Amino acid sequence: MTRAQYNAKHNTKLDGKTTRHIIVRLGKYVFKHWYLFIPAIIFTLTSNHLSLMGPTFSGKAINAIANKNGVDYPVVWDSVIKMLICYFFSAILSYCLAVIMVHLSQRIVYTMRKQLFQKLNTLPVTYFDKTPVGDIVSHISYDIDTINSTLSHDLVQVMASSYTVLGSLIFMWHISKPMLLVFAITVPISIWFTRYKSKKVRPLFRERSRKYGELNGYAEEMLSGCPSIRAYGKENVICGRFNNRNTETMNAYYRAEYHGAALGPSVNFINNLSISLVTILGGILYMYSQSGAIAAGTLFFISLGNVAEFVQYSRKFAGPINEFANILHEFQSAFSAAERVFRILDEPSEPKDKENAVELKKVNGRVDFENVCFGYTVNKQILNNVSVKADPGKTIAIVGPTGAGKTTIINLLMRFYDVNSGEIKLDGVKITDIKRYDLRKAYTMVLQDTWLFNGTIFDNIVYGRENATQEEVEQAAKAARIDKYIESLPDGYMTKISDDGVNISKGQRQLITIARAILSDAPMLILDEATSNVDSRTEMKIQEALNELMKGRTCFIIAHRLSTIQNANCILVLQNGEITEQGTHDELLKKGGFYSTLYNSQFN
Repeated sequence: MTRAQYNAKHNTKLDGKTTRHIIVRLGKYVFKHWYLFIPAIIFTLTSNHLSLMGPTFSGKAINAIANKNGVDYPVVWDSVIKMLICYFFSAILSYCLAVIMVHLSQRIVYTMRKQLFQKLNTLPVTYFDKTPVGDIVSHISYDIDTINSTLSHDLVQVMASSYTVLGSLIFMWHISKPMLLVFAITVPISIWFTRYKSKKVRPLFRERSRKYGELNGYAEEMLSGCPSIRAYGKENVICGRFNNRNTETMNAYYRAEYHGAALGPSVNFINNLSISLVTILGGILYMYSQSGAIAAGTLFFISLGNVAEFVQYSRKFAGPINEFANILHEFQSAFSAAERVFRILDEPSEPKDKENAVELKKVNGRVDFENVCFGYTVNKQILNNVSVKADPGKTIAIVGPTGAGKTTIINLLMRFYDVNSGEIKLDGVKITDIKRYDLRKAYTMVLQDTWLFNGTIFDNIVYGRENATQEEVEQAAKAARIDKYIESLPDGYMTKISDDGVNISKGQRQLITIARAILSDAPMLILDEATSNVDSRTEMKIQEALNELMKGRTCFIIAHRLSTIQNANCILVLQNGEITEQGTHDELLKKGGFYSTLYNSQFN
């Protein structure tokens, strides 16, 4: 799948149904931690209710001051003290709420990131073949952080705003119903504009997230190839391409934020207009009420304190609507990020083992390929009717030009892919009838591309068998001819190596992975250009260790250096997905075919 096809596949619109689905799924994460969410709701309601009581006491104080019979100081002071108490405890509860939501969001993000990483480890190899690593990393980092920001901050804002809007509306209804008519006009306009603008903004945030993934993928790819880039003097070319992608990402970010930012000020203008109309209408009704044109106790009668209360409540009513509009584009970004995360979680995992799958208790090591056909895509066949028989304890070497299908055979042996037709058997049992875990544990692999993780040398070697003792690790290192180098280091086996072992040479990395393979003690062995990264002298020493390791084990070797496979029991020559020659080293030289030509080109 090309990058363009991948983008087209994942560039579907976030429609209303999808958004509701995402909200429901996020809600499940929230309700899982109900012991935090319920107190958060209680603190939200209590804090906002106390805040809503403030204007009521403020209105009573104003009415006591504007009393025709003189200022009623006891009422004034009583109202002011109660108002301050309400606002003080409202602030305390708001702080407690913020702390609770931080804990809640972190637990949710922890769970989501854990599930995402676990899911990635269950996905078939095909997923990683078609998806850039940087794009996957952006899901774990950028998308999860975006969701975290919304859950920890924006969700609190929405919860508080919802109660404030409803509470303010009730208080304003009891103060003056005529003045409430102003919002009957302005609120529908705000809602309509918000919905209209949101539909326009939502795809822009999806595009922004996608561009971030592309940028991360390109950066990861180029940084991993930094030595080659410098060797070819392509720094300026690579920087130029990165700048182009960086510009596209910046533009996508700008478009999303620009159109998202326009929503808040527009709704703010509508809300400020509504407050201005409320103030004007309140002032007119107050003047007519004071002049006696409006009788006390009637629908349109209003006091100065009531006007002050209503204006304060109108601000509390309009403010959250404006704030909600401001954070709505953050929700759009969070929903887009959540959709990307959920898309991975919904990816089909590697197929489960059959219900009656066989457990491998003892492996003899007989492997049979019977008329195997396979292709990574429908249009291109890699292997055509390949038949191979490997007896227990024998060594099968596979040679051939690049692209002939050598590594594909290894992928099929490990069931990273399943054959299109034909069968592969282990000890007479179809590998599709064997549990994958048992099948893969039956092999140990030493690949051309070494993989070491950030940790000690000891940790990297015992990765092959985690319960191994120090003595066993040292024996494995000795067999791999890496023991003297390790012991020469200041910290010996406890020496830290960086990510992928970049602080040691390629040859040393290869030797450590060979030591890991020796320690694993699996009954079958796969070597894929295992000695390609070492010099000739070291290769000879490693070959001696590998020869000892290969005794009694069924081995599959892929090699371009034909000197490493001269003692193989059977050498397969693979060309265009077919086995064109097979036999021992001497037999193939006598035939004078492709193998003979390849051998003579290397040694003569």
